[in-house]
Amino acid sequence: MAQILIIDDDKDFSQTVAEVLALEGHAATVENESAKALERVRQMHPDAIILDVMFPENPSEGFEIARKIREDFGQIPILMLTAINQRFPLGFSNKDIDPKWMPVTEFLEKPVDMDQLCRKIAGLVG
Repeated sequence: MAQILIIDDDKDFSQTVAEVLALEGHAATVENESAKALERVRQMHPDAIILDVMFPENPSEGFEIARKIREDFGQIPILMLTAINQRFPLGFSNKDIDPKWMPVTEFLEKPVDMDQLCRKIAGLVG
């Protein structure tokens, strides 16, 4: 059983993801406030993190959180799960993963297929 932290301001979506991960045998914790994300990582020491990009206070907050996680906690696997490509014509994908700018392990777009999400998480936590 892996400890998964879900950082996403969409309460319904993040709760659904937590429930799906629980069915897969993982313990999932939800943090809906970006301002509390790093403290939650510090408290939990999760095996993997699912992180949204866009938060109400800052549409690129997820990138900043990912960089801080890397600086403060090392190589915890981060799956960036976002609808940013629907809102902005940027075309982000796994090819854009970069240690400085987008320091995540995997990238998936919303809406996400839950089976695909579970496979990605299984691959991250081994």
